[in-house]
Amino acid sequence: MRKCILFSAIALVLLTVFSVGAAEYKDVTFSFKNAGPVVFSHELHLKKYNNKCKICHNAIFNLSDRRHYTMAEMEKTRSCGACHSGVNAFSVKSEKECIRCHKGSPQNVTYPVKSVGAVVFSHSQHLAKTGGACRSCHSGKVITKEKGVTMAQMEKGKTCGSCHNGKRAFTVAGNCDRCHKGLKPKDINFALKTVPSVTFSHSFHLQAYKCDACHTKIFPYSAVVGKVTMDSMSKGKSCGACHNGKDAFSSAGDCATCHKGYKPGVITFKTDGGLATFSHDFHLQSYKCADCHTKIFPFKAGALKATMAEMESGKSCGACHNKGKDAFPVQDECGKCHKM
Repeated sequence: MRKCILFSAIALVLLTVFSVGAAEYKDVTFSFKNAGPVVFSHELHLKKYNNKCKICHNAIFNLSDRRHYTMAEMEKTRSCGACHSGVNAFSVKSEKECIRCHKGSPQNVTYPVKSVGAVVFSHSQHLAKTGGACRSCHSGKVITKEKGVTMAQMEKGKTCGSCHNGKRAFTVAGNCDRCHKGLKPKDINFALKTVPSVTFSHSFHLQAYKCDACHTKIFPYSAVVGKVTMDSMSKGKSCGACHNGKDAFSSAGDCATCHKGYKPGVITFKTDGGLATFSHDFHLQSYKCADCHTKIFPFKAGALKATMAEMESGKSCGACHNKGKDAFPVQDECGKCHKM
């Protein structure tokens, strides 16, 4: 009876050892979202190293910390790269050896972009172009998994921009529809407080210009970045880069072209001599916006203050109210402006 119990105990121990050993010696599969899995064979490596588990565990692989390592880390002798350095085994840096671990063809990678539609990166197309050179991108220098990279950053050589720079491949600047298929940029509405909102039509401007005419030399790839005054536009900033009276109508003086239905109101100035009022309606019967803005006045009420003495010398209102040449002189007709 005792022999039977002893035999059963020994059999149970052996069975447990074999079952644990079988579990430990299974192949380990590392799955990837856009590529075939990498399979690590315990059997193959144990034959290579005479069943010495301690060569890897826990010297290289800590069984309590099962994390994934990047190829860049492996190239620095982490993880598989500890042996696969070109000394003890083929190097992970070797472009010819990629397919020894990564079986099958890599899949297309889709990058969803909120406002302009998804971008699909074709591995097959790029591998054909580079002659199968995976390390053109997967080199540790070109960070293919970097998230949140803007078009402006790509133009400076980040991610896709490292090749798509106008030299090695078409530039990322201005060739929007080559990656963003079916791209139709939306109109942009600029809401303003004191004047009607302005709508910028991409479709209208794309009839005459390409994307790279504006992006990113003039505008970053973002609808609203900071504020630009009309005065700045008149000096060539923002819309004023083209709307300068030469390439397109001037941003100075053609207000209603962009500000639809714009009717500037009456401006009241508080002075020591009482209130002085300026009527846009009255002056627009004889003049255009460009006659005053911004040669004489910036596009902001009260931004330019001038004394009566300065007006008499041709500043501010005195540029037209100049001793009766263009309009009544400021020094003789006080009651016309100052309501006493």
